[in-house]
Amino acid sequence: MSAVVPSEDELKQALVALKSENPSLGIPKLHVLLVAGHPEWTVSEKRTRKILQYEGLTNAPPTSSKQPRMYPSSQIIKDLDISKWTNKVEVKDFGKQKGKGLVVKERISEGEVIWKEDPFVLAPEWGIYDLQVTSRACAYCSTPLTDKPMAVECPASSSAAYCPARFCNRLCLTRSAAIHPLLCPARNPAVVPLVNFARQLDWQTLHSVTQCTARLLLAYQQSEEAFEADWQIVKALAMLGMEERFADLANKGVEPDRATWKKAHQLFVQAFQEPPTDPAKKKLVKILKRPLRQDIAKELFEYDGFLRALGRMNLNQENHGGIYVLHSHLNHSCRPNVSVRHLDRRNALSRITVIAKSDVEAGQELFVSYVDPEMSVKERRMHLQQWGFGACRCERCVQEEKDLPKDDLDGLVSELNAGFGVGGS
Repeated sequence: MSAVVPSEDELKQALVALKSENPSLGIPKLHVLLVAGHPEWTVSEKRTRKILQYEGLTNAPPTSSKQPRMYPSSQIIKDLDISKWTNKVEVKDFGKQKGKGLVVKERISEGEVIWKEDPFVLAPEWGIYDLQVTSRACAYCSTPLTDKPMAVECPASSSAAYCPARFCNRLCLTRSAAIHPLLCPARNPAVVPLVNFARQLDWQTLHSVTQCTARLLLAYQQSEEAFEADWQIVKALAMLGMEERFADLANKGVEPDRATWKKAHQLFVQAFQEPPTDPAKKKLVKILKRPLRQDIAKELFEYDGFLRALGRMNLNQENHGGIYVLHSHLNHSCRPNVSVRHLDRRNALSRITVIAKSDVEAGQELFVSYVDPEMSVKERRMHLQQWGFGACRCERCVQEEKDLPKDDLDGLVSELNAGFGVGGS
């Protein structure tokens, strides 16, 4: 059966009916029911959320409490060697509110490739993931395996303990050792329920946390130095915890689904720390022979640390699903001067190429767009605020704001007073 994209009216009617039958359920659970009831439909959780919010069908009551806005925090990565990617940019600290960004050191021309970068971790969009788990895309770089005669299978796979992972070549297999052993169902079967849960809910952020944790744990097995290098990168990523994010969204009718968070945390701990069965425990111990330091175990596996990890991945995922070290420094503008593309589709689909969309002079900052630039100024600001950012004050937003009708303009004043902006001033 081919996938069907339902119309807005069809989707709205289905969601209204589900919400009336299940008034206490949050958005992720309603989305699961929607997909189960209409298996022929292709609907993202993001689209479900948008319609429920537009129809006023979320559970959180409005609140008039004036809590100070929490903004994402980030850190500079000490001794980051940018020359691995490019000599054309440098990191600049713009202060506590805006954080870090990338500034051009020399003039860059429109169309010029600024750098290429492979992911720190990759949790690809679900269409690609489905190819991976059916052995049709590389489990490391996500490149489709069509016309890949040198593709190799996971060496741990057997008839007794199957792993569907295949790799482009021996190089991808070797590189996958930084993450795959803990995600391999043959070597760590306890991870399967966690990944299946993320897939069931189309929860790409949870999948990213899974990938990132696997990399950190395996780096710790390698050496303290290897772990600290990776841990410094993770801690430097922009972060806004899930509770802090939803505290600001509460007065917009967006409620946190804490029951789903807690279920995810339970599966997460079972996957990497406390498998529920003795055979699974024995397999995990064979991979993680070196006990974690107590402070690291606390940050990775306690509930608050887990929510912080979700917050980091939320803010730093590139559209394809990867976390990229240098790319994570890019700030937002609704008129971006760089674009991020996946040009190596036959050799390394996960690799990004950062290209100048216009001439950029020395001293100017590089920007991408965190939202669809085709949206209206109101829609763009709404989406940015859902991720913990203030009302955007980039040049384009300021100009388009001047052209708004008075009623629309009045509705933006309070947002602008609260926001520090996430783009150029």
